[in-house]
Amino acid sequence: MTSEPYPRDLVGYGRNPPHARWPNDARIGVQFVINYEEGGENNILHGDAASEAFLSEIVGAQPWPGQRHMNMESIYEFGSRAGFWRLWRMFTSRKLPVTVFAIATAMARNPDAVAAMKEANWEIATHGLKWIDYRDYTEEAERAHVEEAIRLHTECVGERPLGFYQGRTSEHSLQVAMQEQGFLYSADSYADELPYWVEGPHGPQLIVPYTLDANDMRFATPQGFNSGDQFFAYLKDSFDTLYAEGVEQPRMMSVGLHCRLVGRPGRAAALARFLDYVTSHDKVWVATRLEIARHWIRMHPPVGGYRPSRMPRALFVERFGDVFEHTSAIAERAHRAGLSAIDDSADGLHTTLMGVVRAMNRDEKLALIRAHPELAGREAAAGTLTGESSGEQGRLGFTALSRAELDQVADINRRYREKFAMPLILALALHGDRASVIAEMERRISNDKESEIATAIEQIGHIAKARLVRKFAVSSGDA
Repeated sequence: MTSEPYPRDLVGYGRNPPHARWPNDARIGVQFVINYEEGGENNILHGDAASEAFLSEIVGAQPWPGQRHMNMESIYEFGSRAGFWRLWRMFTSRKLPVTVFAIATAMARNPDAVAAMKEANWEIATHGLKWIDYRDYTEEAERAHVEEAIRLHTECVGERPLGFYQGRTSEHSLQVAMQEQGFLYSADSYADELPYWVEGPHGPQLIVPYTLDANDMRFATPQGFNSGDQFFAYLKDSFDTLYAEGVEQPRMMSVGLHCRLVGRPGRAAALARFLDYVTSHDKVWVATRLEIARHWIRMHPPVGGYRPSRMPRALFVERFGDVFEHTSAIAERAHRAGLSAIDDSADGLHTTLMGVVRAMNRDEKLALIRAHPELAGREAAAGTLTGESSGEQGRLGFTALSRAELDQVADINRRYREKFAMPLILALALHGDRASVIAEMERRISNDKESEIATAIEQIGHIAKARLVRKFAVSSGDA
């Protein structure tokens, strides 16, 4: 034993893990991953040195240097041609959420599959650029692949990934992901049954661990599953154990799937039985990994809470991006410009964020104003207010107006909208009762357009300040 710090954590949560506090008091959070790798595996057509030799029906296959392995290729092709669609129908017909670990080059070769993932509203996390082994890559070379994976993923999907799973990792993989700062979570761990925080170069990084045991990859490994019954029995036993333990200690169960493996009919039947078994229980939360990550961020902050000056970009935007209604770009711009210890308070961060707002051009300011809901307006009637807006409007009873009050406010909103082509924004925290608010609304209709833009931005600033105060209070444990 040396005096050097040991770089592994063998303790974790120890004997007293946190209560997960899953939604609706669920005993277990169940998460299904479909690994989409077909078309991104080792192949000399892709510029690789040899054929693929991992996770196929050919157990014990060896790479063929400089040669195509036609049997291997067709096994992978089954995954994208048939297996994917079997899984897609299975999950969509049951309305169960899925996270896809998607190889970027594989997605680029099958846009129909990507469209189906988006149609089903599945989370699409990145599984890297190619389905290859990164253990011998330098950190710089692996970083280049990750950056290209993000670029290509964004091009294919229409938005960047927030989840990262390299899979065939190197010792640099987590460091590369944390340095990039755009991932809300990493899944390159099998170390726990709950999410956990690690300290990264820019602050706390959330890990949402994955699984290699409740995983159909064991159909393709020695001493793995030989039949669907074995797969179902293992999944059921895992679920039953966690469900029973979840009375006191709710945990997470991940299930790993591959289109070319469980997509075969004899195995798909076992998966279907397990899906129906899970949905036959109450107190179960089936979620995407992104939903689990966001839940953990809300309910289980890292030790020391959230300090803006020590938060990676994705985490900062997740935590503070909703301060301005539907305009997370303000938080992202602030973070990219650089934050300091001054920003580790509500007052300091408010000053920084409002600096970004004031630097916006006129069209951007109008877009920010229009992103906010009207008071007791269409969003409130449709039940589509954000949680923050609902709470703010509810404080003075604007979510439960009398018919006469509702008609009065609706008339003011209509006249204001017709004159200014934007919603009338007020910071309700500056008022003590509804009469004061309604009088202020009526008065502002007489203003000119530029004055109202400036006033609306000022009011949005007050709304943002109140939201920041609440966020900092929660983070410090005061509320």
